Amino acid sequence: MDVSDLIPWRRDRNITARRVAEASPFLALHREMNRLFDDVFRDLGPVDFERFGNRPLGWPSLEVNESDQEVKIVAELPGLEEKDVQVELTNGVLTIKGEKRAETEDKDRLFSERYYGRFERRIRIDDVAEDKITATFKNGLLIVTLPKSVKAQEKVKRISINPK
Repeated sequence: MDVSDLIPWRRDRNITARRVAEASPFLALHREMNRLFDDVFRDLGPVDFERFGNRPLGWPSLEVNESDQEVKIVAELPGLEEKDVQVELTNGVLTIKGEKRAETEDKDRLFSERYYGRFERRIRIDDVAEDKITATFKNGLLIVTLPKSVKAQEKVKRISINPK
């Protein structure tokens, strides 16, 4: 037996599958439909689920770090300035929003993969000292530092791990 006979997507070489298909027209139809769908979707190539239309779903990209003392959020906002971005904390939800405007008019643009328009990201944040929150913006990076409240820091209980 040839090794290629063991590969399921090479059904055309498998004599046993042909005999079963000849015995049952439904199995033959099933096999042909599978082959048809395999051929169609193989030609499409990889699908980029991260994008919806012309806008990335998770834009701007965020990085959230948490320690015992603070929560730090870093947002990548290339091409923007401070005046284009707003940061708000309302009812335990941090909102980063703004707008990126196009530098050229659409009539002059031949092709573009860049994103322009409004954006908004919301992150649930609990137990932070609201009066000590800081935000800095430099070289397209927005860094929001949210110190945890004393109450939140006291909630942390270290549990020791004992060897067996």
